[in-house]
Amino acid sequence: MQVWLRPQMKKGLATIRTLLFLLVLFIAVIIYSLWIDASKFSGQNLTNVIISQKHQTLIITRRPEYPLNCIIKNQTQTCPTNYPKTSKTKDQEDTSSKTECPNYFRWIHEDLRPWNATGISRDMVERAKTTAHFRLIIVKGKAYLEKYKKSIQTRDAFTIWGILQLLRRYPGKIPDLELMFDCDDRPVIQSSDYRGPNKTGPPPLFRYCGDKWTEDIVFPDWSFWGWAEINIKPWDKLLRDLKEGNNRSRWMDREPYAYWKGNPFVAETRKDLLTCNVSDQQDWNARLFIQDWILESQQEFKQSNVANQCTHRYKIYIEGYAWSVSEKYILACDSVTLLVKPHFYDFFTRSLKPVEHYWPIREDDKCKSIKFAVDWGNKHKQKAQAIGKAASDFIQEGLKMDYVYDYMFHLLNEYAKLLRFTPQVPGGAAELCSEIMACSADGFEREFMMESLVKGPSTTSPCTMPPPYKPLVLAAFYRKQLNAARQVEKWENGYWESLNKKQ
Repeated sequence: MQVWLRPQMKKGLATIRTLLFLLVLFIAVIIYSLWIDASKFSGQNLTNVIISQKHQTLIITRRPEYPLNCIIKNQTQTCPTNYPKTSKTKDQEDTSSKTECPNYFRWIHEDLRPWNATGISRDMVERAKTTAHFRLIIVKGKAYLEKYKKSIQTRDAFTIWGILQLLRRYPGKIPDLELMFDCDDRPVIQSSDYRGPNKTGPPPLFRYCGDKWTEDIVFPDWSFWGWAEINIKPWDKLLRDLKEGNNRSRWMDREPYAYWKGNPFVAETRKDLLTCNVSDQQDWNARLFIQDWILESQQEFKQSNVANQCTHRYKIYIEGYAWSVSEKYILACDSVTLLVKPHFYDFFTRSLKPVEHYWPIREDDKCKSIKFAVDWGNKHKQKAQAIGKAASDFIQEGLKMDYVYDYMFHLLNEYAKLLRFTPQVPGGAAELCSEIMACSADGFEREFMMESLVKGPSTTSPCTMPPPYKPLVLAAFYRKQLNAARQVEKWENGYWESLNKKQ
């Protein structure tokens, strides 16, 4: 009897399994079809699906998307009226789920410190007009522009575009403000001009970089949304391309030399770097190439893709006329960044540490310094590889576009708190929105704007702002930076003394 029942039981179990499989498949098809319908007819995209293991509950989070509404030609483009004026995020009530901002956000407090005691008056803002390219006004969540002069290439356009995307990302969360922006390279608000008991406060002027002698307020540069003139893609896409470029070759398999490609004619220090190139007489472990942007443009930029330049174990960063946007592209490679002593900083580089994120190179003796750095790295491969990986991790994780927007968010909020006047829209200012900028653009400019468009309000709140540096902590940070650089100089001196003795 038992022998006769076993095959029947097995057959029954198989049938039950088959029915369960078909049931699960049927439910999956239904859920998928509902998703397709929701995406097609409601204008929303599925951004998150969570299945709770405890309750087996399907939680679907959708973010509304608001595509640009470009009207037909020969008609005046207007700003939309359907975009939300406020938004509620899923972590708004549960503050414990918010992420903490990266450490470099602390420099926001330092950049705004000159106005902590006095605040910012309208007179101060007006005095910043001397070199500004434009005044940006935000009132009740809308942006207005008063333009004074044309910037280099499309720096001003993509900077403004980035701020408009911030307003789309966090509608209703950017306070009323007025700011002046200078799109040129070098900072101009000299600290020494505003010291002393009878001096007025410095004019608040936003720009892309600063140095230890100036008070300019540092802001993310235009290239995060694309550099149309040289076909540099928006940062979100480029960051993924750089990661793929890293994965094409292991650090150990890369060329064991220091690589640099750029325009040497913008600064004497770069011309000096070219003397370190390999020649019949000398090999300083450097492989240096001149970038001809006119030729690259004619060849459709086929040889200038930065994601294809992670082929050497070491990459050199050297400033041009001032700081260079190339720094983030170089740091994003797993290659060890050989950083020629800089004079300028941008919004995130002040938190980079010598020997941890990069290898410091002397400015006044570049060739010997590069030679030693490469020899040291090739002798201590694991340590060198760890430096390159720490830098690329810093960029990939700590400089994601989410954090770029959050840096802008916190900087503008902290800046607005200092204003001692009511922001107003000047008579000659024009309202701006993404439609007015992108719909009339063409070429790479339009392509990059559409690619970097924030499609709808964020489902999460900005990261939590870290506190200001305490004076003793900041002093200790600077001291540690200096000591690390000096240690490398000692190793370098010992290396060359040892070689000279052998000769």
